[in-house]
Parts: sequence; C-alpha cells; structure tokens
Amino acid sequence: MSTEQDTAQTSDVLHYFVDEASDPALFDARGRSLIGLDGCSAYFMLGKLEVDDPAALGVALDALRAELLADPYFRRVPSMQAAAGKTAVFFHAKDDLAEVRREVFRVLARHGLRFSAVIKSKHALLAYVRERNAREEAYRYKGDEIYDGLVMELFRRLRPFSDQVNICYAKRGSKTRSAAFKEALEAAEARFERDYGFARDSKVTIVPDVPASQAGLQAADYFLWALQRHYERKESRYLELVWPQVVEIHDLDAAEGGRRGVTYNKKRPLIEDERAPE
Repeated sequence: MSTEQDTAQTSDVLHYFVDEASDPALFDARGRSLIGLDGCSAYFMLGKLEVDDPAALGVALDALRAELLADPYFRRVPSMQAAAGKTAVFFHAKDDLAEVRREVFRVLARHGLRFSAVIKSKHALLAYVRERNAREEAYRYKGDEIYDGLVMELFRRLRPFSDQVNICYAKRGSKTRSAAFKEALEAAEARFERDYGFARDSKVTIVPDVPASQAGLQAADYFLWALQRHYERKESRYLELVWPQVVEIHDLDAAEGGRRGVTYNKKRPLIEDERAPE
C-alpha cells in the first residue's frame, strides 16, 4: 500500500490477483506503429486486486452466474451460451452485457477488495523506443520488458506485513511467465529495501491461471475495464462506481511540475483530475 500507516497492518495471508488491460504491442509485423489504429489502445495497464476471501468471492460470482443463466431474459443471448465460452463460463467485462456488468459490480461492492494499478502511455513508450533505437542500433523492443517493469512498479510500494503472499496472475496463451514475474518481484523487493531501509520477509507463491478458474481474476478484469474506459473513452461512471475500493492508480506518464509520474488515491481522485489522453 502507499502510506506509512499501512505498515502497521498484519495478515497471515495476502491474496493478490494480477491482470492486464490491452497489450504492450507497439508495432505490426512490418515494424509500423499500431497506435491510433482501430483496436489498438493508447495505454497499457497492469492491475492487482487484493481479495480478503477468494473462496467467498468465488461462491458469490458462481451464484450470480447461475441466477443469470436461469433468467429467461438472457436465454437466447449468445454470450450466455456455454458453447461460446463467455459469460456462461466466466465473467469478462468486455464480453458481458451491460445488465450483467451491473450485477457483477453489485457483487464486487459487497466484498473486501482493494485495487491498485500502474499505467503506461503507449505514445510515451513509442517515443522511448524510437529514441533508444536511434542510440542503439541492435535494440529491439519486446513487450515483456514493459510488462516486467510494470510488475516491479506495482509491487514495490508498501503493503501490509504477512507471513504468506499468494499471487495469481492471468495466463495468456500457452506461455507462462512465472520466472519473469519472479524476477520482477525480486527487483521490486530490492528497490523497496533501498527506498525504505528494511526488507519484507514473506513467503511468496506465484501461479499462473485462467479467469474461468479464478474469481479473483474475473474481479480484477472488471476493475481494469472500468479504469480503461476512463482513460480510453473518458467514460468515468464505472471507475466512479468502484473508486471506494481503489487504493491507488500510478500513472507513469502523467506530468506534474515538470516531472512525469502522478499517483491518484483517495486524497487525489483520478476522476476529479479529469486526465485526458494526449
């Protein structure tokens, strides 16, 4: 977490669920920039959701899904058919109907959830890559480097002390990234120790999984979707809905006082700041 007061909190086990919004791709197969094209977002986001009771959240979301599937109103909706592999199997904000999203948000509001995210502007990232290419002819941008960098930013800040930290991150495709995730977390902890002068001694378990198996990943997706709608479309009502459960949003490229990087939290709400895409 982000305040000194948080260090006084203790918990036997912390459960974090990590997901991303959009992807870190910048170029097509011919090396042309994708930014600005249909389907390419202007931001890459990585979020973590701390869940007090993952099992209880899973029971609640399963019960909601069963209730919705039994409702004749949704009987012929394509995304509610099991064969489609969408809402009938797991909640995913982009695929779910507006009526479904509203019910999911209602369930999430009743559980102990705390959300944090780190945001990177793809415009700023593209400028960095081009500048580095000009200096280093052999340099080739890879999306994994920005992902790992955001993992470090996401986990280096203060959090409650605990004996065990369980981190579940959303697996994409057939490639698992546990080793890279572990390296990024170790770098984050080293940076934390340098910044604050002491180390956090917790056992950490890192596992990849799919949202269909983890209610925490489904919930993290909803928080990220709300944040993305604010950034990409200036549609803030969803972010405003979940804001009571947001701990902080760290925008790496928002400018303030000649410096880059702004952290939004309860004292400085992102919605009131009305940040718009460049």
